[in-house]
Amino acid sequence: MTQSRKLRMGLLGSCLIAVTLAACATTQGMKISGDPVADRQRVMKMVGANWGDIQAKVKAGNVDAIAVNAETLAVTATQIPPLFPEGSLTEKSNAKPEIWQKRAEFDAAAKNLEGWAARLRDASRAKDAAAVDGIVKEFGAKACGACHTPFRKPPRT
Repeated sequence: MTQSRKLRMGLLGSCLIAVTLAACATTQGMKISGDPVADRQRVMKMVGANWGDIQAKVKAGNVDAIAVNAETLAVTATQIPPLFPEGSLTEKSNAKPEIWQKRAEFDAAAKNLEGWAARLRDASRAKDAAAVDGIVKEFGAKACGACHTPFRKPPRT
C-alpha cells in the first residue's frame, strides 16, 4: 500500500469516527449503550487509538496528516463530561469520586483537552512541524494528564 493510500485510509477512518461521534451526541451527551461506564471506556479507547495514530504519523514525518486525528480528539473532548453522570462510579470504573466532588475542575480538564487538540489540529493544518512536535511532546502530561492524574485511578494490572 502506498504512503498516499495509507494517508487517505487514515483520514477516512478518522473522519468516520468524528462523524459517528457527532451523530451519537444528544442534548444530554453521548449515549451509546446506556451503560455510562462501558460507553466512556469505549470512547477513551478510541481517544487512545487516535493518540497512537498521531504519534505514529509524527514519527513518520506526516505532521500534516494528523489534523483529522486532532480534530477527532477535540470533538470527543466535548463529549467526555456527559459520559460521567452522577452515580456512575462502579467497580468496573477507574474513575475517582473527585470527578463528582470537583465537577467544575473535571469539566475544565475536558475543555483543556479540547484546547490542546485544537492547537495540535491548527499546527498540523499549517504544516508547522516544529509546533506539532512541541505540542506532541507536552500533550500527554498537559492534555491527558490534567484529567487522568486527579480524576482517574491508576490502571489495574
